[in-house]
Amino acid sequence: MQLNPEATETPEPVACARCGTEAPGGTPPPTWICSVENGSRRYFCDDCSRANLRSIEGRLDSSWW
Repeated sequence: MQLNPEATETPEPVACARCGTEAPGGTPPPTWICSVENGSRRYFCDDCSRANLRSIEGRLDSSWW
C-alpha cells in the first residue's frame, strides 16, 4: 500500500491574511474566520475579524476592507 505524499507532508503554518499574525500551533483556532475568495482559503484572526465584522457579514471580499 502506497501512502499519499500530500498526507505525510507537514502543512504550512496558517497566518492571518490581513495582519500576518501566525496561528498558534500552525492551526487556526475555532475563533478565527475562514473565507474562500477566488478559490483560495484565507484566514483572519480574532482582532481583524472583529474590526471588519460588518464587511464580512456583508460578504465583501477582503480587498474591500
